[in-house]
Amino acid sequence: MPKTQSKTKVNRKKIYFDDIRSRYFEFFKKRGHVVVPSAPLVPENDPTPLFTGSGMQPLILYLAGQPHPMGKRLCNSQKSFRAEDIMEVGDNRHTTFFEMLGNWSLGDYFKQDQLSWFFEFLTDELKLDPKKLYVTVFSGDNENKIPKDEESINIWKKLFAKEGINAMVVDLVTSDTGSKLGMQGGRIFSYDAKHNWWSRAGPPENMPPGELGGPDSEVFYEFTSVKHDVKYGKNCHPNCGCGRFLEIGNSVFMEYKKSANGKFEKLNQRNVDFGGGLERIAAAMMDNPDVFRNDVFQSLFEDIRIRHGWNYDDANESEKRAMRIVADHMRAAAFIIGDGVTPSNKEQGYILRRLVRRAILNAHEFNSQTSDLYVLIETITNAYKISYPDLHAKSAEIQEIFKEE
Repeated sequence: MPKTQSKTKVNRKKIYFDDIRSRYFEFFKKRGHVVVPSAPLVPENDPTPLFTGSGMQPLILYLAGQPHPMGKRLCNSQKSFRAEDIMEVGDNRHTTFFEMLGNWSLGDYFKQDQLSWFFEFLTDELKLDPKKLYVTVFSGDNENKIPKDEESINIWKKLFAKEGINAMVVDLVTSDTGSKLGMQGGRIFSYDAKHNWWSRAGPPENMPPGELGGPDSEVFYEFTSVKHDVKYGKNCHPNCGCGRFLEIGNSVFMEYKKSANGKFEKLNQRNVDFGGGLERIAAAMMDNPDVFRNDVFQSLFEDIRIRHGWNYDDANESEKRAMRIVADHMRAAAFIIGDGVTPSNKEQGYILRRLVRRAILNAHEFNSQTSDLYVLIETITNAYKISYPDLHAKSAEIQEIFKEE
């Protein structure tokens, strides 16, 4: 068993994606937001990325200033896929397909409302323990004359103070210094642009003239059952990779534009772009670092147990790894096929083919006859029949494409 699970008590509390999703929508609808539908996984009118990888991606034009037909306050749950995580899948926290809960302010509210609302959603609506929440902010960029995000720091201090928590600020700046200094009793941690700055081009120095960007503030959940692994550095801190801390939400504050002379100027329309992983929020609600403990994956694992005798709870780490890869890749494949992609040797079709074949390869670990693996597709589509009825309606079609491949 990996160190991130070695002493973790299994929490079998039922957490349903449909419940979290609906509570998120209702929370933000009460605060003037309109729920917009998820964009397709294959980007429309944007040939650069192969897949939609965040809720922000389909809204670039509106974040740049074009009026959105549904208003200035929006929210949704965006279907997302990141191909770069394929080889990471198998541990207890990586997936290729995920849903990103998002809310946006297009020149309307800003830091005070955004941070307060997300904290309220986590602590009041979802009942997460505020003592297990830690936050990060932007430490500033002296070279580009971008100041430290003191405004977010002050907001977080007040929010934690209302919960009786003295939120000490610790400047870690980089992961390397974070590993050297450790937590130091902190609650609010400042990091450089590598961790707490967002633009499509990356850090400020990589941004071309005209590019929009800004500082961000991330919220992490602490799994106290996870012991720090020194292979990730001497000391643990929120951006450590050992699994003790899991990022569950990121509020990006787009307030800067890089000018032709390389300087940064404040935008007239300041935007909020928030994204929070649905699977990760569910893991925090269960206080369990295994993101595969949710209702969708557990339904798949129950099918595997019934058909092939492998019990996820009793499996060793090698068996768990195979089951996670099969579950993740089949879910991702179902959604990609549902959005019109078929297996091929190029672009999206190649990624789909790779997912299907890697799922089949790992299924051989517990199933000597992988020809019937396609039947698990129905379990996936049934789990999403309320939130994604179009996927459910295409279940037979998706199974046939998977079966042929």
